[in-house]
This record gives sequence, C-alpha cells and structure tokens, in this order.
Amino acid sequence: MNAALPLILASSSPRRSDLLRELGVGFQVQTSPAEEIQPEHLSPQEICKINAHRKADAVAQRNPDAWVLGADTLVFLGNQIFGKPKDLSQAHDMLTALQGKVHHVITGVCLLNLAQRKRKVFSDTTSVRFRSLTDADIDSYHALIQPLDKAGAYAIQDHGDRIVESIVGSHSNVVGLPLERLKLAFDELGISPN
Repeated sequence: MNAALPLILASSSPRRSDLLRELGVGFQVQTSPAEEIQPEHLSPQEICKINAHRKADAVAQRNPDAWVLGADTLVFLGNQIFGKPKDLSQAHDMLTALQGKVHHVITGVCLLNLAQRKRKVFSDTTSVRFRSLTDADIDSYHALIQPLDKAGAYAIQDHGDRIVESIVGSHSNVVGLPLERLKLAFDELGISPN
C-alpha cells in the first residue's frame, strides 16, 4: 500500500479540497502553474484529460515521490465549450445560453506518481438540465455567488436549486471531482486515507 506517500492536490479550488476531505484522504495543496489549453480538434473529454495531466505533471516534477491529483472541469452544450467567464457580462450570456436546456459537465482527472512511473487518467460526464431562466433570475443568482471562477458561470453546490432542474450522473463531478470514480482509482492504485 502507498498510504505513507503524500497526496498533493494540484489545484487551489476550495471545492475540490472539500470534496477530497469527504473521502477522508490526507492531502496537501500546491497550485499548478500549468495553463489550461483548448485545442479545437479535441473533444471536451480529451481537453479535460489533457489539462488534468498538464496540471498534475507540473506539480509532480517538483514532487516526484508523491501522488499528484490534477483535475479540469468544463461545461459544454453541443460543441460549444463554456469555461470560466471573463466578466459578469459573459457569465450572464453563459447562463442565458444554458437556460432551459440539458448540458454536460466533464471533469478530467489525472493521478500521477513519477517515481513509480504510474499514471491514471480518466474523465466523468454528468448531464445537467437547467430551469427556464429570465434575465432577472440570472442576475439574482449571480448576486449570490461569484461566477467568474466557475466553468459555465455557476456552482451547483451554491444555490444550485435556483437554476438546476435535474441531473443525471455524479453530483460531485459537477462540483469539480467525480468522487465515485476517484475512490475506485484510489483503491486500484493503493492510495489509502491517512
């Protein structure tokens, strides 16, 4: 078992930290310097997995003996990708485009240990149906949360019932980490709670 090896979360996301704590896994946080990329020829799943690997690898280079967890979450509707909005106007436009429709939330995950030459990369997809929303609904929702650091300009865990009608799949995936799949990966790799 690798219980003695540290686990490093390559993300400053408080939501991902909260989710990892739910699994009872001891970890430390080191923000990855890797920039997210979105090559147009790749599927959203491939983009998320590549970015998760880039984030994990950048931190693993400094911590080769540790397990490093990188993750990247994107929202997409059809072929259109919704990353983090640049400003409130773009955040409003995102929710306007998503309202009343089913969209998908993908999180790519990479677990990497350079010293052991082990790597596991996967993605999980959740379908989310939004309620029909007016401009006033969107403005009042954005007054309750900070949408600029969230893919798709929303957070299901923060007043999500105001905008989300239903989901199919992992709820935690929409928050930022698919805990069900992650626990299986931890078990498979021998990463135990500390």
